[in-house]
Amino acid sequence: MLIATWNVNSLGARMPRVEEWLEIWSPDVLCLQETKMSDAKFPALDFQRLGYDSVHHGEGRWNGVAILSRVGIDDPVAGFEDDDEPDVDARIIWATCGGVRVASVYVPNGRELGHDHYRYKLDWLARLRRNLEARYRPDEPLVVLGDWNVTPGDDDVWDPAAFEGSTHVSEPERKAIAALREWGLVDTLRQRYPDAGIYSYWDYRNGDFHKRRGMRIDYLLATPALAVASVADLVDRNARKGTKPSDHAPVLGEFDR
Repeated sequence: MLIATWNVNSLGARMPRVEEWLEIWSPDVLCLQETKMSDAKFPALDFQRLGYDSVHHGEGRWNGVAILSRVGIDDPVAGFEDDDEPDVDARIIWATCGGVRVASVYVPNGRELGHDHYRYKLDWLARLRRNLEARYRPDEPLVVLGDWNVTPGDDDVWDPAAFEGSTHVSEPERKAIAALREWGLVDTLRQRYPDAGIYSYWDYRNGDFHKRRGMRIDYLLATPALAVASVADLVDRNARKGTKPSDHAPVLGEFDR
């Protein structure tokens, strides 16, 4: 079972590239983030012609998350699975695909330390942890994947000193990701490849992609029940090349199920 995630940075601008990528890779499940589309504008019929059922949670100009699946979509939920007030943004969607519970997440950016959006980011990650605790168990096949906007460690950024005092690398953000792992989630790519230098995002500016100045902020976190079946992990850097690429590359995980 091949499961992938990709922040496309506007599906409207990147749809031809997504269609091409699906034809090349044919993943069983693809999670999208930052679609920047309303539900009414989401091209579900186009994906259906490619063999994918889909669910989308979007608000228009900003954010937006989706799950595409060619192994079925059951029990979709847009937003957090709790009784609290709905999230102000469209940042998480859930569905069961081929017997695996999948959550596509687009974690808030945070903007800068001390900003209201930074506090929202930490609260958002804490709410995700509570959602998992209330609804799931680590012995169930589940994967939470997407754009986390947090590097789990210094090995996930090209130069830690260049980001000192910034979001994406701060101790509270990393503790929030560590808390998710402590609940029972495995970073399958990092477990397989412990070395530094694997990135999923490169800023458009200053030739960062060609200079290999990236960050690993897109990843899959799987429960041990699913991670035990992990057989491969990959960042598709080729999708970051060419005409009008997203600033993120797709990240894939394969599971022997």
